[in-house]
Amino acid sequence: MKKNFSEMSTEELIKTQKSLKIVTYLFGVVLLLLFGLNIYLIANKGFNASNVIPIALLPIFILNMNTLKEMKKELEARK
Repeated sequence: MKKNFSEMSTEELIKTQKSLKIVTYLFGVVLLLLFGLNIYLIANKGFNASNVIPIALLPIFILNMNTLKEMKKELEARK
């Protein structure tokens, strides 16, 4: 169950932000590698159904980045 950021303590919010930041940046690196690999595979073997996977995962990355921005705004509002 997702807690509202305003209901979380500052320590909880900072801890959650740090872990989400690490996971999001690692996910972004993996996503970039997948895009690069797909470009290589499309050039050599042509298009197939597995080339859609990085595009399908992109909304998850965008949602995580938006959540990080919301957390940052909440922490700045508390200062």
